[in-house]
Amino acid sequence: MGRGRVELKRIENKINRQVTFSKRRNGLLKKAYELSVLCDAEVALIIFSSRGKLYEFSSTSMTTTLERYQRCCFNPHDNSVDQTEAQSWYQEVAKLKAKYESLQRTQRHLLGEDLGPLSVKELQNLEKQLEGALSQARQRKTQIMMEQMEELRRKEQQLGDMNKQLKIKISLEMSSFEAEGQQASLRTLPFPWNAGTSAGTNNYIVQQASHPMDIEQEPVLEIGYHHHHNLGEGSSAPRSIGVESNFIQGWTL
Repeated sequence: MGRGRVELKRIENKINRQVTFSKRRNGLLKKAYELSVLCDAEVALIIFSSRGKLYEFSSTSMTTTLERYQRCCFNPHDNSVDQTEAQSWYQEVAKLKAKYESLQRTQRHLLGEDLGPLSVKELQNLEKQLEGALSQARQRKTQIMMEQMEELRRKEQQLGDMNKQLKIKISLEMSSFEAEGQQASLRTLPFPWNAGTSAGTNNYIVQQASHPMDIEQEPVLEIGYHHHHNLGEGSSAPRSIGVESNFIQGWTL
């Protein structure tokens, strides 16, 4: 006799329910393992018994499988968002590419290349652009040159002030050096004439201050005829008188 069809409803007998749960749980785990091995599929199986006991099987990692399941099932709008974002990026890339090509074409026109397809109006606009660019370049060049000239003038003034200060400093140092040299030369010279002059002056002052009669008698040149008397030892007074008279006569001359 073949196995009959089992009615799918809750088994009322507690023991039979537990036996059926154990058999079918093991069979389910075995089938999940076979499916993962034979078909190279990522399988994750979670079973909770009526008493709350956990039974699980995972071909790779339960956490990784659950994260993948959440990304695929609980965020279904992500795919549409990704597609919209990709579409916007494609449009942006197309705009940038067109702008890049336009800039390259404009650059070639400014350099005088590929002017054949341009019309008269486009050439006139290009000419105006070139004239405006040339005018701006000249204005900028003039401004830079004026700034450089102003900077050079400022440096020239600074150098002139420094030169004046150095000249003043050098003149002061030279004056002090000359003064010190003169003082040093005055200190080193012997000045013999000063001593002689002072000595002569002092002698003159002494001679003037002294009375003529108190100065020691020097030999006097006698002018005229004078008799020399040979006096004896006892006649000293007349001799002194004659000498004094002769000295007075020569001094008064």
